[in-house]
Amino acid sequence: MASSLEIAKKAKEAFVDDSFKLAVDLFSEAIDLSPNDANLFADRAQAHLKLNNLTEAAADASKAIEIDPSMAKAYLRKGTACMKLGEYLTAKEALEIGASLAQNDSRFTKLLKECDQHLADFQPSTVPASAASKLSDTTAGTLEESKKGCGMSQQISTITSVRPKYSHGYYQKPEEVVVTIYAKGIPANNVVVEFGEQILSVTIGIHDEDAYYFQPRLFGKIIPDKCRYEVLSTKVEIRLAKAEIINWPSLEYSKEIAVTQKVNVLSVECQRPAYPSSMPRKRDWDKLEAQVKQEEKEEKLDGDAGVNRMFQDIYLNADEDMRRAMSKSFMESNGTVLSTDWTDVGSKKVEATAPDGMELKKWEY
Repeated sequence: MASSLEIAKKAKEAFVDDSFKLAVDLFSEAIDLSPNDANLFADRAQAHLKLNNLTEAAADASKAIEIDPSMAKAYLRKGTACMKLGEYLTAKEALEIGASLAQNDSRFTKLLKECDQHLADFQPSTVPASAASKLSDTTAGTLEESKKGCGMSQQISTITSVRPKYSHGYYQKPEEVVVTIYAKGIPANNVVVEFGEQILSVTIGIHDEDAYYFQPRLFGKIIPDKCRYEVLSTKVEIRLAKAEIINWPSLEYSKEIAVTQKVNVLSVECQRPAYPSSMPRKRDWDKLEAQVKQEEKEEKLDGDAGVNRMFQDIYLNADEDMRRAMSKSFMESNGTVLSTDWTDVGSKKVEATAPDGMELKKWEY
C-alpha cells in the first residue's frame, strides 16, 4: 500500500500537468492516511482554487492554519479564496497574518492592496476618513476644547457607538456556514453563543468595556443542535449546520435577495424536463417494456431462428416432465433428437439419430 508521501508526490505531478481534479482526488487519499498534515490541506486548497472550488479551498486552507498557524502559504490561499468569494474582511485578516510570516513575499502586498481597494468601495460616505482618524485626538483634548467642539464630538460619538468593535466574515460549504468573528485574546467564558431556528446570537463581554453583540437574522434556517463554536486565540469560529443544502448568497436575511432566489429556483424547476431528462415528456417504462416483450413474442422468424423460437416457446410452456424429456433427449442424442415424452425417454438412453438422407459419423478426438 502506498504511503501518504508517495500519493502526495503523484498529486503534485498531476497538478503540474494541469490535472487539477486528479490532484484533488490524490491529495484526498493522502489526507485520509495523514489527517494531521497541514501541507496536504494547503496543497489541496491550491488545487481547489484552480478548479474554482472556492468554498472548498477556503475550508482546506483554514484547516491547514488550524494544524500549523505558522504556515504562510495557507494564509495566502485562504486570502485568495475569500477575496474571490467577496469576503474581503476575512481575506484581509488572513493576508495580514501571512504577510507578517513571509515579509519578502510580494504576493501578500499585492493582494492586500487589492483587498483594501474593495473594502474602500464599501466604506460609508457620510463620515470622512479624516474625521474618523481624529477620534482619539478629540477624546484627548482639554475640557475647554471639548466644549468648543461640542457639536462635532457629539456627532462623532453617535457614529462610533454603533460601529462594531470586531469584524466578521463567513464562508460556506454545501452543508454548513462557517462564521468567524475576529476577536483576539478573548477568554472563552466571556463569549456566549446561542442558536435559534434562523437566528445567531453572539455576545462578547469584557470588563470595563461595552459588550459586543452580533445578532443577525440568518439567510436560511439552521439546525441548532448540530451547530457549534470554538473560541481561539485570534477569533471565535462558529459553524452553522444548514437545515437545507442550498447556497446562501449572503449571511444575513434580505427580503430582496430571498425573493430573487425563489424566482430563480421556480424558473429552473419549470424548465426542468420530466424523467427521463432527455425526453420531452414522461414515459411509462413498465408499459414500454411490456410492449417490447409482446412485439418480440409476435415477431415472425424464418429458418433456424424460427425453429429455435418454436422450441423455446414449447419449453417455456411445458410441464416438468416435458422439460426433463426435452433436456435428456437433446443432450444424450448430441442434439439430433428432441422428445417431450418422458415415459418414452426416461428409462433408456436416447441414441443419436441422423436425419433422412444423412449419415451419422462419430468423431475421433
